Amino acid sequence: MKPHDGMYIDRAWRPATTPDRIEVVNPADEQPIGTVPAGAREDVDAAVHAARAAFPGWAATAPAERAARIAGLRDALAARRDEIAETVTAELGAPLPFSQAVHADLPITVAGSYADLLGTYAFEEKVGNSTVYLEPVGVVGAITPWNYPLHQIVAKAVPALAAGCTVVLKPAEDTPLVAQLFAEAVHEAGFPPGVFNLVTGLGPVAGQALVEHPGIDMLSFTGSTAVGRLIAATVGAAVKRVALELGGKSANVILPSADLGRAVNVGVANVMSNSGQTCSAWTRMLVHQDQYEEAVALAATAAAKYVPGERVGPLVSAKQRERVRGYIEQGVKEGARIVAGGAEAPLDQGYYVSPTVFADVTPHMTIAQEEIFGPVLSILPYEDEADALRIANGTVYGLAGAVWAGDTDEAVAFARRMDTGQVDINGGRFNPLAPFGGYKQSGVGRELGAHGLAEYLHTKSLQF
Repeated sequence: MKPHDGMYIDRAWRPATTPDRIEVVNPADEQPIGTVPAGAREDVDAAVHAARAAFPGWAATAPAERAARIAGLRDALAARRDEIAETVTAELGAPLPFSQAVHADLPITVAGSYADLLGTYAFEEKVGNSTVYLEPVGVVGAITPWNYPLHQIVAKAVPALAAGCTVVLKPAEDTPLVAQLFAEAVHEAGFPPGVFNLVTGLGPVAGQALVEHPGIDMLSFTGSTAVGRLIAATVGAAVKRVALELGGKSANVILPSADLGRAVNVGVANVMSNSGQTCSAWTRMLVHQDQYEEAVALAATAAAKYVPGERVGPLVSAKQRERVRGYIEQGVKEGARIVAGGAEAPLDQGYYVSPTVFADVTPHMTIAQEEIFGPVLSILPYEDEADALRIANGTVYGLAGAVWAGDTDEAVAFARRMDTGQVDINGGRFNPLAPFGGYKQSGVGRELGAHGLAEYLHTKSLQF
């Protein structure tokens, strides 16, 4: 795609208020592929004012009309499927088949789900002698990450629009091009001026301006727990609503009755997906001590199939690559044993990290506690179910996880005791209608489906 030179504000592409630019780099070959404006506080202010002016009219629009616009947005995204996939591959580095199946198709599905949901969602109900109304929160500031750049935009902007809110989006600076494609699709779908606005820019400048702006009513953020903590403090001090989808260190618990080969292979595939740049990735594999060495051998064999530059793409940036390599070196320093991969660069060009598997990992090691955000798997042994549960729950995070067992009820019983927001049972498929979000320091609030819509609604009751 050809990058836009301006910001999408009030249904028009407007020049930025400063000449500063952000260079977008292809992480596979380290070559620039375009630039976008680096928005300033004044650009954010213009976008928020446009959203504020548009809010009363959009909030009063009938749900059926909002559904029609969102259906049009879904269709516009579907028509751009190939361009979306190619753009994400260029700016994120994901292999093209993965970009098509996940980075393009999933957001299209999610957008369509909200068009459908609006046909049945009850925005009012009778409760005794009261009528309870669900009303839009207002102007939503959305700050999205680079790892699933379009999916995260859709998961925030579309339910907010469905609820009757207006939106100002600040996408990640590493992957702003697909955000511009989204704005084009919004424009084609015919949303009124000011209902959706896009400001590209740096987090400490445009992002901070959005978080601090008095004209927003809610801030939705996906990113690191450290940044989320700062945002929560700022928005909370203003007594405004905040939704946070933050870090993860998810456990993949393989109980002794499970099909070990299948559990290990699916677990490795989960960690290597999107080059490990997935906050819900099962980066800790927990295996009973009697099956431990067999699981380690299976995981090493499986990881070797994920060849950098073929089945595994690069990390998004040189900074991210060095961060992940630093964690690998730290794992070795603390006594973990590498059975696949390592910190050495697998290719001469590109921000690649070898798919890496660690054995002899203990629960308190850095690689077992902190979010690495790369293709790195730690395998930990456990003595019994109580020990496995202690290890699984033994981090500050609680975003996702998995449980494998020969009997579904056995797996469910274990999963119900995990302190985490989403658990896959015996390889259960991702469900875009189910709520996604975390416990503990993995965040506040939920995305996707009806629960995702509810995040953007106030509750009002009238008594008669």
